Amino acid sequence: MNRVIIYCSTWCPYCTRAKQLLDSKGVEYEEISVDGQPAVRAAMAQKAGRTSVPQIWIGEQHVGGCDDLFALERTGKLDAMLA
Repeated sequence: MNRVIIYCSTWCPYCTRAKQLLDSKGVEYEEISVDGQPAVRAAMAQKAGRTSVPQIWIGEQHVGGCDDLFALERTGKLDAMLA
């Protein structure tokens, strides 16, 4: 299974939704909090090209945010990426 990394914030409802989807699929992921850590958020933004959370990577591929993750699920592509 590809490694999943999710940059998130405690108070972000989109982060919660993305993690719930991954949890429902039994996917283990590394959660990196950006709360109170401007250097971590800056590194995420540089890597992702976006400043919002969540930012999700599956393997080496940047998926994007919560809406992007759910779009992959709706089109049936998420499971293949996770495999």
